[in-house]
Amino acid sequence: MRDAIVEIHCPICGKTHTVEVNEDAYYDWQDGMLIQNAMPDLTPTEREQLISKLCPECQKMVFGE
Repeated sequence: MRDAIVEIHCPICGKTHTVEVNEDAYYDWQDGMLIQNAMPDLTPTEREQLISKLCPECQKMVFGE
């Protein structure tokens, strides 16, 4: 299993953030597996970053605490 760093550019604030993921799990998600099943070791915030591209601060602003 190899880990990969996914670079994410937040569409709201424009900042760049990274999330470390297992490469095989990332491809499983890209192939249609639910993200929570493919990457259960990530936090909900990290998974949301991958899905929506929103950084943690902007997630709080959009979705609330």
